[in-house]
Amino acid sequence: MKKSIIIFFTVLGISLHAQNIKTKRGIINLDGIPVAKLSSKSSEYTFMDLKETPLYTIKFIDKSVVDSVRDSYIQINRVYNRDKTLELDYISPSAFSGEEKSAVYTSVKGFKIIDNKGINIKNLDDLFANAPKRKLDTKTKEGYTIKSKIDKMNIEVNKVGEILSNGVPVGYFTNLPVSFGSEETIMDKTPIDIEIYDAKSKLIGRYITTTKQLKTAGGKSFTIYREMSGRASILKFPTYKALAERMAIMDPTFIKIQEKVSVGPVVKEQSN
Repeated sequence: MKKSIIIFFTVLGISLHAQNIKTKRGIINLDGIPVAKLSSKSSEYTFMDLKETPLYTIKFIDKSVVDSVRDSYIQINRVYNRDKTLELDYISPSAFSGEEKSAVYTSVKGFKIIDNKGINIKNLDDLFANAPKRKLDTKTKEGYTIKSKIDKMNIEVNKVGEILSNGVPVGYFTNLPVSFGSEETIMDKTPIDIEIYDAKSKLIGRYITTTKQLKTAGGKSFTIYREMSGRASILKFPTYKALAERMAIMDPTFIKIQEKVSVGPVVKEQSN
């Protein structure tokens, strides 16, 4: 009996302290009381006090990190002091919340910048003084690690299908479709696989255009630009540069990351 009473009053206490957050016509209400105002442009939301003095902004960022890995977060700025921009995780009241609801909910529940007295300047100052670190999941962390390696390689593909790393030839493509040179993306479905060789004409791997699969000579495989749904949808077709970058990650012997890339001259084997 005592346990039931304790549970009842615990639930009652939670329900009494639960805030009803609503935004209507640019006015943020907590439990029916107006506490702040909000305006928006694209994916950036400006939070104001009730006198319409702008105090801070929240901007939503959703970007591709590498391949099918995307990262979504917010940037928060003081309106009158933009020297420091914070990149932070945000929270939503439900899985189907829009950006506006998430921006308001994060301000109230996550950062406690907005309370029943309005915009809490002290908590806003504390947030900028002691910004929390982002909580990236394993997949996103791995995506950023791969991106860092790719950035150091600085890979490009020239007009004749050579692959360059920091300006130095490190390999080349063969069996290129007729659209190569005029199109950066590989949209053609070809009967012969596009092949990738290193600078010494050693076969590194193949790209199968019909399945969008990249396979190394050693047997590893990866589906380039796996299509996703909703806001996280990404390109259906890869670029030649993306193929070279992913192959370099799949086969670390292809391009070694160093301050200066040094390889032998690229020699293409003549087929009989």
